[in-house]
Amino acid sequence: MPRLSTLHFFSYPIIFLLTACGTLQSDFRVVNQSDGMIGVQAIKGAKELEAQELAVSECKKTGRSAAAISEAKTTHNDQFPMIYIYQCVR
Repeated sequence: MPRLSTLHFFSYPIIFLLTACGTLQSDFRVVNQSDGMIGVQAIKGAKELEAQELAVSECKKTGRSAAAISEAKTTHNDQFPMIYIYQCVR
């Protein structure tokens, strides 16, 4: 039976905890707006940094490398009460 090294023994729980602490990607909705902006609708309690990561990945699909926040506002949508608007840059 192979022995697990100390590094593996401690790294698996840390990786699990880091992935378990974030908001699920299904708790966001990405919207490409007609003016080129990226809207990320989020559940209550979601972090803006998580929304920005999704916006950056959407911007990379268009050849841009980053996303700058333009505005954050509340909505009347019960499922996604926050929307973050980003502009793709670079």
